[in-house]
Amino acid sequence: MPIPAPNLYPPFNIIRLSHVELGVTDLAKSRAFYVDTLGLQVTDESDEAIYLRAMEERGHHCLVLRKSADAAARDLGFKVFDEENLDKAAHFFKGKGLPVDWVERPYQSRTFRTRDPHGIPLEFYAKMDRLPPIHQKYALYKGVKPLRIDHFNCFSPDVDASVAFYNELGFRVTEYTEDEATGRLWAAWTHRKGGVHDIAFTNGKGPRLHHTAFWVPTPLNIIDLLDLMATTGWVSNIERGPGRHGISNAFFLYIRDPDGHRIEIYCSDYQTVDPDLEPIRWDLKDPQRQTLWGAPAPKSWFEEGSLFEGTEVQAPSLAAQPIVAP
Repeated sequence: MPIPAPNLYPPFNIIRLSHVELGVTDLAKSRAFYVDTLGLQVTDESDEAIYLRAMEERGHHCLVLRKSADAAARDLGFKVFDEENLDKAAHFFKGKGLPVDWVERPYQSRTFRTRDPHGIPLEFYAKMDRLPPIHQKYALYKGVKPLRIDHFNCFSPDVDASVAFYNELGFRVTEYTEDEATGRLWAAWTHRKGGVHDIAFTNGKGPRLHHTAFWVPTPLNIIDLLDLMATTGWVSNIERGPGRHGISNAFFLYIRDPDGHRIEIYCSDYQTVDPDLEPIRWDLKDPQRQTLWGAPAPKSWFEEGSLFEGTEVQAPSLAAQPIVAP
């Protein structure tokens, strides 16, 4: 199935990804991981939830950790241009026969929850409380010095269908992996904000959240985090990397939080703001697509992901498998 032509005039205007909520079983352990080790900043906390932001962010939160009996991913949040576009978004999802539930969210204006056709829980809003800037408060920089949330990657049982739906929302494909035998998509990277991706889709049992990524200043920050994790009891939470992806050109590290939610630490991708930018194609059998250099990805990286709360997982319709880098 060919990559759809960019939809430059979608029915409503999504600015960027915004935040994610993760269900965690032990708030204290999660706080030690995300705050004391990674260096995210606490903007509010209670016995039930912790709200976090990264150093360059002015919005109240990019990550919500909520105490839960089960570790699961909840809503993936997106910011739209204004209240008029929020109403247009609600109208769009209703027109598709998808749920639209207006909900109260702390620190956000009017917000609705919905799901994409595969069941990924989504949340849309136009305004979030603003906080004073802290990007020059260098005494606060800790851990890997996370600057901002960068993207989500989700397992999809049908990547072609996921790309087609998000194309309707105005997400443009920057890079993709194609199975030559079938002509179908095995993975695709799509964006709104002008980077390589706001949300990507990888073939697999899904929908499940593969990872949430945070942008950091330099590869040296990733090396510093590895030293820190190796000497503070987190060495077994290092899953993959460091290395460099072929796709996106990113310098990366994958780690797992205390509940197994996967986090990518990420830098060095490129700008994609031109509306006529042609997507880059990768063959599924090219081992450098996932690892330009570095150790091969472990089996867990291909098979494990966070369940979305209340969503049924389906087997993938494409059986093809990539070549793992030697």
